[in-house]
Amino acid sequence: MHAYVNIAVNAARVAGNLLCRALNDLEQVQMSSKNLNDYVTSADKAAEKAICKIIHEYYPDHKILAEESGFSGNQESEVEWIIDPLDGTTNFIHGIPHFAISIAVRVKNRVEHAVIYDPVREELFTASRGEGARLNNVRIRIGKQKTLEGSLLATGFPFKDHSKLDLWQQTFGALFLSCSDVRRAGSAALDLAYLAAGRLDGFWEFGLQPWDIAAGALLVSEAGGIVEDLHGKPDYLNSGNIIAANPKIFKAMLQKLNPILKK
Repeated sequence: MHAYVNIAVNAARVAGNLLCRALNDLEQVQMSSKNLNDYVTSADKAAEKAICKIIHEYYPDHKILAEESGFSGNQESEVEWIIDPLDGTTNFIHGIPHFAISIAVRVKNRVEHAVIYDPVREELFTASRGEGARLNNVRIRIGKQKTLEGSLLATGFPFKDHSKLDLWQQTFGALFLSCSDVRRAGSAALDLAYLAAGRLDGFWEFGLQPWDIAAGALLVSEAGGIVEDLHGKPDYLNSGNIIAANPKIFKAMLQKLNPILKK
């Protein structure tokens, strides 16, 4: 396991312990609103602080992009850590035990390493470019579903930007009528990790941030899947719009979505 992955795993486990303790005593967790339907808690901040402290203990000159605190470290560094200390905050503040810590490492502007940790289930997803994806150190592969019919997809609602609601509803209608069912579980990081592990067959969403998807996207690609933006281009970290699946489902999803997106 690469040294960066070891550090990320250590940081994710420390953050996970903090979050699980907070989950068991939610009355003591302070919450505030950043924007419409966009919340942050004292647990998010404590987890992020712990992660950043561990990274900077080992790599003080590396750059960090974290959801709550933004950029820190040496902005000229070729190594950037992309951190979501609590992906699934809305689940967390309602006591729903479905959330994760997501940490990606981007080297020379390319994501090379990924860790997603679900502390409730103690599921640790890891990947390094060219070395495959793993769940609790066991190799995982994307599912073998060949057609949209019978497939299980996942998505997320545009709850922070209602201007995208009409477009999202159109995409949902096109895909829902073609697949077996659609899940909306509230954590893009875990949606992508589950896709990499073969638990889901496809995923799409609008308006995400790099910390939501950087680690999960590498997991999917290292597990044999395809990850692109909604126009079939590799710009999802900048656009925030993403589609991911195995090659056959990916092609089928794009065929359904293209007529809508080209309007």
